[in-house]
Amino acid sequence: MVATTVIATLLVAGLASLFMAWAIGAGSSGSTPFAPAVGANAISIMRAGFLVGILGLLGAVLQGANVTEAVGEELIMGAELTATAATIALLIAATLVAIGIFTGYPIATAFTVTGAVVGVGLAMGGDPAWAKYQEIAALWILTPFIGGGLAYSTARLLRTDRISSTVTVPLLGGVIGLILANIQFVFFAPGSEQASLSSAAVTSVGGGVATYAATSVLVAAISVFILWRRTVADPAKSQRQFLLVLGGLVAFSAGGSQVGLAIGPLIPLLGSFETPIIVVLLFGGLGLLIGSWTGAPRMIKAISQDYSSLGPNRSIAALIPSFAIAQTAVFFGIPVSFNEIIVSAIIGSGYAASNEEGEVSSSKMGYTVLAWVGSLVGAFLISYGVFTAVTALL
Repeated sequence: MVATTVIATLLVAGLASLFMAWAIGAGSSGSTPFAPAVGANAISIMRAGFLVGILGLLGAVLQGANVTEAVGEELIMGAELTATAATIALLIAATLVAIGIFTGYPIATAFTVTGAVVGVGLAMGGDPAWAKYQEIAALWILTPFIGGGLAYSTARLLRTDRISSTVTVPLLGGVIGLILANIQFVFFAPGSEQASLSSAAVTSVGGGVATYAATSVLVAAISVFILWRRTVADPAKSQRQFLLVLGGLVAFSAGGSQVGLAIGPLIPLLGSFETPIIVVLLFGGLGLLIGSWTGAPRMIKAISQDYSSLGPNRSIAALIPSFAIAQTAVFFGIPVSFNEIIVSAIIGSGYAASNEEGEVSSSKMGYTVLAWVGSLVGAFLISYGVFTAVTALL
């Protein structure tokens, strides 16, 4: 009887997690990565929806462990989430995100899930994880400034007439290559561990820092060379191709950073079953895939209309810092909102336009920030209250 109850409760929590993964896949992580490319007519809506689902699944499986473990085990100290707590947190967070998707309100997934998990955790009697909260708050606060600033600088660089696009675009490709050489994947390390291409080279051939630096520079140089050849041959085509590559990298990063928001609360429940983390990540990745294929095309179509006014240059400028920030969050295991990343980057690239402030609505910025704060506070209060009420009735 007890075993049946545990399995039934775990099943409900799993369905809530799948609902959350679907909402994430259909929302910001499924729609924003390729929206700039669609707006620039570099790819069709349906093909973008298909690719973002596949790349999100790969990102979830290959990079999702850090954020998943952080959401499931590091937001509350002195207590593990129970099945009831995880189910309540996931259902409330997923419902709020789904409401945002269907009503057009910018509900921030990371803020919502974090608030919900902390809410039920404290209601259970757990202690606040202040050190982790400081890491999270630092990234959330710095993201608009760093992302917006990098997007602004990149857009200005791409707009200048003093430097040819045959120089700027390949150099930006080199930056992406440098990041790629240093982000971590599970297939570069044994078991469930992760390692970067540069660190794997050190493990294979030795040489320490010299090998690490040489590998990073080599990957960057190859990226520069490939983009230089394509840009010299056809600048407009190479720009569109670069935009597609960036969209793919952001979609991959979205899977790695967002899957933990959906399946992280399940981690404490699966300890007794000794479930490999790769299986849990695959489950969450499939949820993202379903959400991307069923809900993302509609969102991509809507968002791409906003992106179409950006043009390829400003779209590239928005996606480069988005990729970098998302990978930073994955590395440190910090839940981060893709809405915040993308919106900040768009605002930054918008200020680089010729009309300066006229390109960005201050009222819309204020409304969006208010919605983010409301997502965090609302999810926390609702989850705390619902868990307290449910446990009082049981």
